[in-house]
Amino acid sequence: MSLALGDTAPDFEAQTTDGPISFHDWIGDSWAVLFSHPKAYTPICTTELGYMARIKPEFDRRNVKVIGLSVDAVEENTGWAQDIEKTQGTAPNYPIISDHDLNIAKLYGMLPAAADGASAQRTAADNQTVRNVFVIGPDKKVKLILIYPMTTGRNFDEVLRVIDSLQLTASHKVATPAQWQQGDKVVISGSVNNEQAKELFGEWEEPVPYMRIVPQPS
Repeated sequence: MSLALGDTAPDFEAQTTDGPISFHDWIGDSWAVLFSHPKAYTPICTTELGYMARIKPEFDRRNVKVIGLSVDAVEENTGWAQDIEKTQGTAPNYPIISDHDLNIAKLYGMLPAAADGASAQRTAADNQTVRNVFVIGPDKKVKLILIYPMTTGRNFDEVLRVIDSLQLTASHKVATPAQWQQGDKVVISGSVNNEQAKELFGEWEEPVPYMRIVPQPS
């Protein structure tokens, strides 16, 4: 299967470096970021896991839980955490899922259902498509999917920016333009007619009839 925006994120049970979880129960009423890795002890993923640990307070502040996934046994992910701390200065302070049987990678469409072999028989190149970022809302719906090649480290500051947009637009009838950052002006949603817009926002800038620009709602 392949996931699309708006789909319900598949639920699963798994072992993690913090013990067993049931994914939907683990998310609870929070938002969540699930980011996946094709193999333990890979250099680019090592930098990503360390950087995520350093900025995790920013996700906490937004009520976003963070969880990693690696196609390895729990013991390998636990050992890898020591290298991450050694090289990046911060060990993972969030759970890492063990997907040694590939079940979750297949469930989330990161590997084809026909992929065979357990993690010990597969290389990072075999699993190179297990390089996704999923942002999942409290309603358990998929809000964002990013897929990165193995040669390009992920930009988690951009993930935070998108989460800010997702949370803002979930609460207000607006959309965020290109390069938007917190505090920038926003665009009134196309689903809001002018009469409704006057009630919600008062006045707005209108450089063209289909673009109604207002300050970011608080």
